[in-house]
Amino acid sequence: MESPDPAVASSTTDSSVMEALRFHGISQFVLYKYEDYRETADWLLSHTEQRPKIAIICGSGLSGLADLLDNKTVFPYKDIPHFPNSTVQGHVSQLVFGELQGKQCVCMQGRFHFYEGYDIATVTYPVRVFFLLGVETLIITNAAGGLNPKFKVGDIMLIKDHINMPGFAGQNPLCGHNDERFGVRFPCMSDAYDKDLSSLAKETAEEQGCSSFIQQGVYCMLPGPTFETIAECRVLQKLGADAVGMSTVPEVVVAHHCGLRVFGLSLITNKVVTDYNSQEKANHDEVLETTGMRTQDLQRMVSNLLAKM
Repeated sequence: MESPDPAVASSTTDSSVMEALRFHGISQFVLYKYEDYRETADWLLSHTEQRPKIAIICGSGLSGLADLLDNKTVFPYKDIPHFPNSTVQGHVSQLVFGELQGKQCVCMQGRFHFYEGYDIATVTYPVRVFFLLGVETLIITNAAGGLNPKFKVGDIMLIKDHINMPGFAGQNPLCGHNDERFGVRFPCMSDAYDKDLSSLAKETAEEQGCSSFIQQGVYCMLPGPTFETIAECRVLQKLGADAVGMSTVPEVVVAHHCGLRVFGLSLITNKVVTDYNSQEKANHDEVLETTGMRTQDLQRMVSNLLAKM
């Protein structure tokens, strides 16, 4: 009996899995095929001579990191095959290739979030594209609320671990069919954040005189778009979270699954409210105001970190 064509067999398996998942109402986990990621990566590689080894994802109000790049090639998201658009204030919606401290980089000015209506496959789509571009290290930034009472507005937290709240509800980007070309079925996440890069970042912060506002802690992701209730903040504190935000974790999970080194940092833009008698309220304008205040320090820190890598 003739052996089946592996490509046909794989396609048949993928189709069967997709139909089964659709039947159970979880088709969002198989929105993209390997060929889609490959097509996006090949399109980008054919439109630029740069071959980045480092990818940077900019958080709210932090897109200025991409402005530091030399020899830039810019691609609006709308021009890139299969790429969605970011709709959030403070996100520019373009992919920037260039050089920083002699390192070839690709920088996302604008990321994708659950609260924009995107499914988890779309939120994490760029990370697998980066992997296929040849990226080896992901630097990811975000704006976050401070849960740790010792944190101050304007502090920069180096992420040592995360709590994946959407994952508790089944929204893990690795659910569904696993393609071994990206990674193993059951990846370990206890070492998702690279300790060597974190140590290097601490050293960098000390050298540039920023150690007074450098923290380290656990980042918790909630899907948003609402800011946290007082009760929710109290629960998160008891769980051991030091900061809370609406992004980052899905991208980190996929990056680690692909074997990328990950360095994450959170800019603490507001203190969460845990007192029912408090008149303070979290708002996005405050987030953008704080990022503007600390942007130069954060950009310099990332730039100096790259110089040491």
